[in-house]
Amino acid sequence: MVAPIKMVTQDKKPTDDRVIMGIDPGTNIMGYAFIGVNGNRARLIAMGVIDLRKCKDTYMKLGEIFNRVQGLIASFLPDELAVEAPFFGKNVQSMLKLGRAQGVAIAAAISRQVPIHEYAPLKIKMAITGNGSASKEQVAEMLRRMLNISSEEMPQFMDATDALGAAFCHYIQRGKPVGNKKYSSWADFAKKNPDKIT
Repeated sequence: MVAPIKMVTQDKKPTDDRVIMGIDPGTNIMGYAFIGVNGNRARLIAMGVIDLRKCKDTYMKLGEIFNRVQGLIASFLPDELAVEAPFFGKNVQSMLKLGRAQGVAIAAAISRQVPIHEYAPLKIKMAITGNGSASKEQVAEMLRRMLNISSEEMPQFMDATDALGAAFCHYIQRGKPVGNKKYSSWADFAKKNPDKIT
């Protein structure tokens, strides 16, 4: 039996120009997030995780990922998907498992005709913090501030904020900075707008 989706949601607004879905692939915990874009502003719609730890069969997990991602797409109707590319580490088996999970999530999006964009972890960290070596905690805190998310709404699992990072990175890459000014990163935004950092 697979654990239910753990989710933080804010009110939906029909005024969003587009909705971006983010996914952080995983075979035990898969993070997801949705942001709404309205003009030059982005806001959190939902984020959470798909907890697959109770499912022991590898192939059943992949099937569950496919079904859950399709279900999320049907619920939130994203216009685009931003997915974090698996990080190439020393463990080839882990890389293979992550690649499978990512591939199944992508296949679910393709089956719903959602355009896909892939970003390396380094690019996501650079886009959000201006530092490719930033920790997951630093990325999560920057996202919390930029999207005005309360500390109580922040999820237990960093997989959810990793997915939010992928979605927000895509938002930045699409040339939608906050306000009329141009910024090289959110660290640059924070430096030039100290009054907007809470």
